[in-house]
Amino acid sequence: MKLICRARQTLLAGALVLAAGAALAAAFDPLPAGEWNRDKAAHLLERAGFGGTPDEIDQLARVTPRQAVRRLVYFEGASKAALPAFEESGAFQPGFAAFPPSRPATTDLAKAHGEAIGVKVKPGGNRRLQPVTNQFFYWLRASRLETHRVNYWWAQRMLATPRPFEEKMALFWHGYFATTEDKVRDYRKMLKQLELFQREGRGNFQTLLLKVAQDPAMLAFLDAGINVKGAPNENFAREIMELFSMGVGNYSEQDIREAARAFTGWNFDDLRFKFDPAKHDDGEKTVLGRTGRLTGEDVIATIVAQPVTAEYVAGKLYAFFVRTEPEPALRHQLGELLRQHRYEIAPFMETLLLSRDFYSSDAVGTHIKSPVELVVSTYRKLGLHEVPGVPDFNESTGALGQRLLYPPTVAGWAGGRSWITPGLLLQRGNFAFDLLFPDIGFIPEDRYPTMATGAEIRAVHERIRAGMSITTATLPVGKDSAPEQMAMSNRNTDQDEDFNTRYASYRGWQMAIERVKPIPRTLARIDLTGMVLRAGCRTPLEAVRYLERRFLAVPLDDASRADLARFLEQELGGADLPAAVSYAEDALRLTLHLIMSRPEYQLG
Repeated sequence: MKLICRARQTLLAGALVLAAGAALAAAFDPLPAGEWNRDKAAHLLERAGFGGTPDEIDQLARVTPRQAVRRLVYFEGASKAALPAFEESGAFQPGFAAFPPSRPATTDLAKAHGEAIGVKVKPGGNRRLQPVTNQFFYWLRASRLETHRVNYWWAQRMLATPRPFEEKMALFWHGYFATTEDKVRDYRKMLKQLELFQREGRGNFQTLLLKVAQDPAMLAFLDAGINVKGAPNENFAREIMELFSMGVGNYSEQDIREAARAFTGWNFDDLRFKFDPAKHDDGEKTVLGRTGRLTGEDVIATIVAQPVTAEYVAGKLYAFFVRTEPEPALRHQLGELLRQHRYEIAPFMETLLLSRDFYSSDAVGTHIKSPVELVVSTYRKLGLHEVPGVPDFNESTGALGQRLLYPPTVAGWAGGRSWITPGLLLQRGNFAFDLLFPDIGFIPEDRYPTMATGAEIRAVHERIRAGMSITTATLPVGKDSAPEQMAMSNRNTDQDEDFNTRYASYRGWQMAIERVKPIPRTLARIDLTGMVLRAGCRTPLEAVRYLERRFLAVPLDDASRADLARFLEQELGGADLPAAVSYAEDALRLTLHLIMSRPEYQLG
């Protein structure tokens, strides 16, 4: 009897496993064409892009689901016109190619060699190293300002591109292979890496992983230059395994040490990958069970051959595009799917975006938009063609927790619920308000020093204008002992020193804003009155329903919809919307601000 019971239990367990596997397999069955509708087209455009206007959604709804997905993933039917390249300011100078890691390193180099970063030391006089120090701070400021311009260029691509999935994949990889300008300190390297994500983001993962590992921005970020034969640095190998391919717990510390040896000699020369055989450990190594005189390329191929790598990468893609981190059984199946596609991202994503699971109630309207997704989708849904300069894109997304090209850690942004706190929800509402009712006191951060040392830079400027000497003008803020009105002769009463760091910080900022092009500060051209009237709205309730359909992925409840309609009617002073055409704009903007401040607007 016991044997019979055990046999039944075994059969039952096996049946449950098969049933679970069948259910998972069914989840990835393609959505039937008969179930395709406008709501599902809107969901696809939201997740595989950045949302769209009613016309853009209608265009997708008129084709089959497979055609819609292929239009996004493979650009079938989309314009093939090249998007404008980033227009550089010309801020870079040849002396910055091997930029020192710090100000002390720069001045030590200048003392030892008589010049540094392309600037010679003065032969005599006070502050002989001042031009070198000024140049050091200039590049720190200029690279940062140019990075802000790169962000605007990228945001414009997200907004105006006919191939939004290209930019959405780039956004995913930027958070996955997270590097920051704060560490790299060269906008050109950050731009080069971004262009790699845009160009290769839908291609083969192994190819992408290798190119990212040999990318100057990543090599600089992970200190590859100090990983040399005889003194391997494990940081580079650890991050590749832990964050970029396998995840914690799927390798040993010995694997890390051996892989670090394989990556010795990898470095960069300005914007090019450089391999130095003299610094490479060519001895025998064992990594993840593979033994030989392994190179860095060998290690990456070995990593990709591990089944857990496919599961890790596929799970991250699923969490970003579909719903939350998948459970182990689903993650295993996702890994199998990615391996079946030989790590090709486009066909893997085509399967995901066509699947029943992607359009299920667990996925639709459950994704908390990242700050970049929120801001760009707002612009797209408003029908804008140009990213506004007010409010500032970088300030807006930064205040919400996501400044592009400045991820907080090598792990990128946490995402999900971390995007929403009471304070951040208020900030999201403030963004909407500043877009609909522009701030008349706006000060552009690319022309006005708002960084941590901004107050110090402004104080130095005002003191020098007041006639103070450099020594007095650069005293710490709050510690200046001289009166504001000082004789011009005091400019010459300076202490003898090699350089003045505070003056260099101030002068570097001046040089930077002189050479880096300003960000255009256009305002959003919004016509909500024309928008709702063209849609046929005649009453406040019809206007609210239209705004709800256009801007929300999650519908309002009846009570909230009625409250908003009453609010709009009160602001209009009546229920006849066409009759209020000459003064309805502010009332409609206030109503849209309330809609955008709601929890539903944060979901997509």
